Amino acid sequence: MALCSLLLGACASRAPERAPPPDFDAAAAVAAIRAAGTASGGELDVQPLRDPQVSDLSEEATRLEAGRLYQAAADRLDQALEISAQDPNLLQQRAEIALLLGQTDLAERLALQARAAGTDVGPLCRRNWETVVRARAGGSRPPDTAGLPRVSVEEAGRRRDACTVAPPPRY
Repeated sequence: MALCSLLLGACASRAPERAPPPDFDAAAAVAAIRAAGTASGGELDVQPLRDPQVSDLSEEATRLEAGRLYQAAADRLDQALEISAQDPNLLQQRAEIALLLGQTDLAERLALQARAAGTDVGPLCRRNWETVVRARAGGSRPPDTAGLPRVSVEEAGRRRDACTVAPPPRY
C-alpha cells in the first residue's frame, strides 16, 4: 500500500513520463545492469532472508519477464512490494522491469529507493547505480522525491564502482 501511495503521489507531482529516445535499447540496458551485479568470488555480498510469499511472487515475475510479459511481471512485483515494501532486491527487480516498460523515471526512482534500503557494497549496490546510469541514458530525470539523492551520471558511475569491496580477512 505504501508503494502504491508513493507511486501515485509521484505521478501526480511530476510531468508525464517521456518516452525513451528511439535508440534506447531497454533489454540491453537491463542486461548491462545485471552484468554489473554479477558477484565475483572475492567480494562481500550480503543477502537478507526473504518471506516465502515474496519469493514466490518474485520468481513468478522472473518467469513472466522471460516470456516478455513485462506488465504482468510488474504487477506481481507490485504485489510483492505490498508485502515487503522496503525489500531492496524487489525494488531493484521492479526498477529493471520499469526500464523494460519504458518507464525510465520510475526505474531510476525505484533503484535509488533500493539503494537506500540496501547496503553500500556488493552486487545489488552496483545494480542500483548502474540502473541510474542506464535510466538516464533512456531519458530519465533526477527524482525530486525527498530523501533520494540527485546525482549526475558521472557520480552514479563512481558510486557504482565504489560498491565493490573485498570481504574481511578470515583467520
